[in-house]
Amino acid sequence: MAERISLDTPRFTATDIERTGTECLYQGFFSLEQRHLRHRLFEGGWSDVVTREVHVRRDAVGVLLYDVERDRVVLVEQVRAGALDDPLSPWKLEPVAGLIEPGENPADVAYRETVEEAGCEILELIELHTYYPSPGACDERVTMFCGLVDSCRLGGVHGLDEENEDILVHVLSFAQAWELLEAGRLDNAMCLIAFYWLARERASLRARR
Repeated sequence: MAERISLDTPRFTATDIERTGTECLYQGFFSLEQRHLRHRLFEGGWSDVVTREVHVRRDAVGVLLYDVERDRVVLVEQVRAGALDDPLSPWKLEPVAGLIEPGENPADVAYRETVEEAGCEILELIELHTYYPSPGACDERVTMFCGLVDSCRLGGVHGLDEENEDILVHVLSFAQAWELLEAGRLDNAMCLIAFYWLARERASLRARR
């Protein structure tokens, strides 16, 4: 009979890794590090030294804006450098998002970025999850929120000129947005995580009206 393993507590922690060296390969808006490490093995003992390149960046926040009263979601559209070769378009529909500046907490960023990117004030902020988008290659952690808003006067182009932002705001019914998700148009992790949460919680949010 197979041994029953509890996943409530990790078997290994950061103390089970030995970092033997780090070199910075590139430093720009983001940085690239080459990390050398040894780690404990599941069957006992230690690994050989492993070398990995890691994309190093600040942690981020995403906010899916939802109008409970009107059953609408608010998404922003902008060009994304990582999607330049996308077969459909490099312009992506996403939740509001931004990087955490020194001294900020994730909620601070949620409120700030919602004003900057959507011209909108959050009425209530609900924290969903914190996750690693790609822990095999990047050290970034993302905290995801749902921000309850009044979508009546939202729209237009927003963003900060000094950050070269050109952001178009879309207000969609939940049904329209869900059709886009099922058609593959909402193809980023923030959208998928937030929308599946909203699909589960939408009825209870609307019952609070």
